Amino acid sequence: MVTSANFTGVFVGVNIRTDVSNLQSAEGVVSVLQAQQIKHVRLFDADHQMLNALANTGIDVMVGIPNDRLPVIGKSQEAAVDWINKTIAAFLPATDITYVSVGNEVLTTTPDAALLLPAMQFLHSALLAADLHYQVKVSSPFSMLMIPKPFPSSTATYNLKWKSLMHQFLLFLKNTDSSFLLNAYPSYGHTKGEDTFTIDNFFFRSLPSNKQIMDPKTPLNYSNTFDAMVDAAYYAMQALDVYGIPIIVTEFRWPRLDGTKEPETMVDNALVYNRNLIRHVLDDSGTPRQPNTAVGAYLYELFNEGLRAGLVSEKNQEYMSPNRNTMYPWTFASLADAGTNLQGLEFCVANSSADTDALISGLNWACGPGSANCSAIQPGQPCYEANNLVAVVSYAYNDYYQRTKATGGTCDFNNTAMVTTSDPSHDLCIFTGSIAPSPSPSNGTTISPGSGGSGTSIAPLSPFDGVAKLQVLKITYLIPVILYLWFDM
Repeated sequence: MVTSANFTGVFVGVNIRTDVSNLQSAEGVVSVLQAQQIKHVRLFDADHQMLNALANTGIDVMVGIPNDRLPVIGKSQEAAVDWINKTIAAFLPATDITYVSVGNEVLTTTPDAALLLPAMQFLHSALLAADLHYQVKVSSPFSMLMIPKPFPSSTATYNLKWKSLMHQFLLFLKNTDSSFLLNAYPSYGHTKGEDTFTIDNFFFRSLPSNKQIMDPKTPLNYSNTFDAMVDAAYYAMQALDVYGIPIIVTEFRWPRLDGTKEPETMVDNALVYNRNLIRHVLDDSGTPRQPNTAVGAYLYELFNEGLRAGLVSEKNQEYMSPNRNTMYPWTFASLADAGTNLQGLEFCVANSSADTDALISGLNWACGPGSANCSAIQPGQPCYEANNLVAVVSYAYNDYYQRTKATGGTCDFNNTAMVTTSDPSHDLCIFTGSIAPSPSPSNGTTISPGSGGSGTSIAPLSPFDGVAKLQVLKITYLIPVILYLWFDM
């Protein structure tokens, strides 16, 4: 994993919770971290077995204090001293503890908000007395809900209800040389329809300047939502006349599984978002507002939270299952490779859960006004699959996407498509954009992606017009594909 010597530099770490079904032993978890070359972890609680297992591993550790401990530590200096002695001092220096994370989203989730700052002050005083205040910093993660209107980023301010407390909190961070901890979940705003950004902005796709989102109050353009959220936190601090506090993103994730009310949280969306965000962070490019300031971030999270209550997506944001099987076809080690292409290969495919009529309409548009080359999905051609509408539509969607994405084309098709990094090419069917070699059929005719060997194309008469109106160009016919798949499903 690419890191810097300074904890507030470039790094990507992981969150580890204990409310996990069939959680491995502490030693087993640490072996996973080492195998993945993960050098930063955030523990949601002070599990002593985990702290022991992390000793002498070189892994930086952020230790959390659960929200339900605030009533104790926030009212008693003695309780804070006892916690520091038993949970921090007892494990240093073997375990490289660098931060104490006090609660999680306290101001927006618990009735004990007034105890947050006293708890942090008591803990810092205990660290000072133990001469550990230079090594171990104290902070608390905040939700983006603290910023009611995060875009335009330059006009972002904290909720007026917490203005006074936030100012005191920021001064504490400034005076103790600590960092602002931010939980950033763009998927939540997107699934609720509350975001002005497009799906391309969420997934870090390369966009021309005219497709980026401009902050109307500054000359800054935003190509992705993550940078806009981080800059909103910077500007909100600036609105309180506090500067120079670095930001660490303590939680980021696009959920892998969803509930019926969360249609965007699919495996492929999660794969693309999480992979590209990790690469974006490791690229050390900062944000438009702070281009020279690195942002560290923690993936939420290492294991599935099978015991957690709440939305399906909130329990399925993991990188690995408890049995160590990764949920995505990449590893932290591979993403840390400095030579990795930041964008990687991407393909646009049909969503298998989309309505059949909507898929056929999308197919009509892609092969017609969209100008996709659909000759390879004709009967007898390499990408034609009887009884598999999704595969046929995927080829058409992807051909359109590959031809147009450089000039602003998207993978949407009325919400029936999604981007994947898994190459859908198979056998003799090579999707446009694949690095797989073009197949050479036994008859000696070379079929390149989308060629079908004929150079012909077919197109429907108008977008989203059903299967009744088809325009046939030359001798290749799309209608047998659609009708066969429609009536034989």
